Amino acid sequence: MIEFITQPWSWWFSGIVISAIMFTLIFFGKSFGFSANLRTMCAIAGAGKKVKFFNFDWKKQTWNLVFLVGAIIGGYVANQFLSPENYVVEISENTINDLGALGFAAPTSIQPNELFDMENVFSLKGFLILAIGGLFVGFGARYAGGCTSGHAISGISDLQIPSIIAVVGFFIGGLIMTFGIFPILFG
Repeated sequence: MIEFITQPWSWWFSGIVISAIMFTLIFFGKSFGFSANLRTMCAIAGAGKKVKFFNFDWKKQTWNLVFLVGAIIGGYVANQFLSPENYVVEISENTINDLGALGFAAPTSIQPNELFDMENVFSLKGFLILAIGGLFVGFGARYAGGCTSGHAISGISDLQIPSIIAVVGFFIGGLIMTFGIFPILFG
């Protein structure tokens, strides 16, 4: 453990790193988005033999797979070696109260145990929530032509109108989920 880190990294540090990555990608004529990796992995596995959408030269997307692996390794390194011990995520008191009203315990991490604990994942309700939610996210990313990271970071930085429309749609969907569907599932 590196002793000099006693608090979470500042928001502006992430902004500088994301900006540097975006300028580099734009310079090399690339666009950013993680959902494209799923298409690439399906093409590598041979899905292009059955579905035309996956029939493309996936080798041109190898850089994006390397970026994905780097993000996973970087997240692991940051969590295991660059984070303070016994760090508890700071969540606003209003959010804790709102979640408590829905039956959630005071959060100890960014992911609520009521959703992501292994015993809940293997319950019927937990499995259905994650499976149906995953299908909606996958369908939405495909229908919108990319995921939130691709549209919000890459598309908007390129001033693409479809990306601005997609991001507005993502936020509307998030609001509907937070204030409409979520209370029905857990209220």
